Order: sequence, then structure tokens, then C-alpha cells
Amino acid sequence: MEKSIQSRTVKIFNGKIITPDEVIEGGTVVITGGKIISVCNNNVQVEGALEIDAGSSYVVPGFIDIHVHGGGGYDFMDANESAFLEISKTHARFGTTSMMPTTLTSTKEELLQTLAAYKSASEKNIDGAQFIGMHLEGPYIAMNQRGAQDPRYIRDPEPREYEEIIESHDFIKRWSAAPELKGAIEFGRYLKSKNVLPAIAHTDAIYEEVLNAFKDGYTLITHLYSAMSGVTRRNEYRYAGVIESAYLIDEMDVEIIADGIHLPASLLKLVYKIKGPNHIALITDAMRAASMPPGKSILGPLNGGQEVIVEDGVAKLPDRSAFAGSVATTDRLVRNMVNLAGVPLKEAIKMATLTPARIAGVEDRKGSIRAGKDADILILDKNLCLKRTIVRGQSIYAC
Repeated sequence: MEKSIQSRTVKIFNGKIITPDEVIEGGTVVITGGKIISVCNNNVQVEGALEIDAGSSYVVPGFIDIHVHGGGGYDFMDANESAFLEISKTHARFGTTSMMPTTLTSTKEELLQTLAAYKSASEKNIDGAQFIGMHLEGPYIAMNQRGAQDPRYIRDPEPREYEEIIESHDFIKRWSAAPELKGAIEFGRYLKSKNVLPAIAHTDAIYEEVLNAFKDGYTLITHLYSAMSGVTRRNEYRYAGVIESAYLIDEMDVEIIADGIHLPASLLKLVYKIKGPNHIALITDAMRAASMPPGKSILGPLNGGQEVIVEDGVAKLPDRSAFAGSVATTDRLVRNMVNLAGVPLKEAIKMATLTPARIAGVEDRKGSIRAGKDADILILDKNLCLKRTIVRGQSIYAC
């Protein structure tokens, strides 16, 4: 693994630089102090710089994963510093330069231990993907749409509980919940008042409930199509579900697990056709088995987690009745959008960079190759396989 001194000037040249507006052939990116200081359309001279020849490969912004549970044999719910740091390093090898560690439904005590581990790990995370805030998934979800979430801890939003958690942890940036639950709208309003993003997840809501939630701050739908309602009947009447609501509400953002399994090519194409790259964030939703060999694994904490089987590129419940989690990495998501869904490369990159950066509230410093932003940069070969990961100006992976 090659590392550069962060304060040293670095010059990346002879690359195809993908920006939100264009592809710059033979361009140069200059980095100093972990920041991008210039983007040029030719090979400029930079005295004393450490030079990296991109070899006509793609130079793209680092991928931003706003929904990830684990990888490399670890889960964030292991609730220790080592797990956080190892997951960060694992996903950096596949192009993730920023991530939102994500929890599962658990006891309050387990959640607090996980939050404490985030805080501790954040202070030592220097050679992996940067943490940009915690994402809490559950426990305020619909029992009928729980998926692999532990039913023992599922409950309605309780103000005394969530207010205490939010007030004590200013790094919580997102919380996914079912908006039809008792107290969920008030919960969303509270989160919004604290600059925390409420997201719709694991839900049986109908369109009218989703629309009301959207107006009160629920502007993102967690892993579209997974653990949520479609068209449903109540007695003799049909109602649009969360899936249809995602399409009907133009400004609603969605995240998708573009592993080609949770969503096959046909659905990837449909989501892209209707929502477009400005409202789609590619996520891994990866569990601990990401980058690990197939076989048995555990979803959630090693002690008390859900046993799963990893095969066919996905985690399944032991009886194979349902998916139990993703083992995707961000580079795979981008390749799938290009190769399976036929999306132009520039727009596939945007769904893994600038769009999730906006959703996560870090667009001012991440998500695109522009002067003044963090030097989170990838070099990808012609097949969109990773050659180098640079996080805040530091080369932390190269092959």
C-alpha cells in the first residue's frame, strides 16, 4: 500500500477526468494539503510534485456509500473500534472514500455501544474511507416489512428515547423509519429540526402517508423495492404503495442496491428512467461478508446476530426464503449501472458521488472533482476496475 505525505503536492496527469459537466481527456488534477487546488485540461508543470500517471485511465471522484453495515468479516454492530476501522479499510479497496456506518434494530444498550465505537474510531480513521456521520436503521419500522431485522426490538417511535439519543450524539446524520407508525411524523419533524435526515424504510405505507411524510422531511427512500409496499388492496380499494410514491413525488430521493440481484437489470433501468441520476444514490447495504468468500456468515453482531448464507453474490436467510443482505462493493454498483442498465458512465459516477454527497449534506466538500473540495479521487481502468484510491490526498490503495 502506497501512501503520500498529505501536505505534499500531488499531480495526477494523463487521465480522463470525469466532472459533473464533462470528461476532460488528458487532464491534470493538482492536490495540496488534502484538497484539490486545480483541475486542468492538459499536462501542466507542477514543480516538486509527486506525480501519478493515470495512464489514460478514468480519474473520478471517490465513491460515497450512505448505507453500509459491514465488510471484511466485520459489522458496525460489533460495536468496537476495530470493526469500524477494518470496514473502512475494506471498502476503500473497492473505491469507497466516504461512508455512513449503518446500524440494525437492536437494544438501546447495543445501539449506544455502537455509537460510542463510531466516535472512538473516527479519531483514528486515517487510512480508510472517511466517516461522514451515522445512519440508524430501525427500530421504528413495520413488523410486516422487517426483513432480516430482529423483531424483538421493533417498536413505535418514543420521544424520550430518540430525543436523548440525538441530543447526545451530534454525528447522527440520518435515521430510517416507517412513516405510518404512531408518532413517526412527529419523529420526522424532530429529526429535521436537528438537521438529521428522516428516511422511509421497512414500511407498509400508502401514497397518502408517504406524501405527508415527505412534506415533514422524509425526503429519501431507503433501498427502494426492498422491504416496502407496492400497490396494495384494503378491502375492495387499491392504493399506491411506497414504490409508486417514489415515482410520483418528483423530488423524492431514492437509494438502490445496484448489485444486479436485489434489483435485476430491468428494475435498474426503470428506476433510472423515472428518477434520473440527480435523485438516485447507489448504495451497497453491505454486511460483514462483503469481500469475503461464500458460505455461512452473520448479519449484525457476532453475538446474537442473524445467521445467513452467502451464495450467488448475495446473503440469504438460512431457509433461502429471502435475501438477508448485500455483499456488494461500490465499484460493482457502478459497473452494473453501466453494463446492466446501460447508463452513461458520467451519470453512473454521479449516482455514486455527487448525488449521495448532496443527500448526506457534504456536497460542499465531496462528490466531484473541483478546486477546493476534498481530494477524494479514484483511478479506474477501462473496465471500471479500481487501480488507486486516494482519500483526502493520501494514496491508501494501489494495485
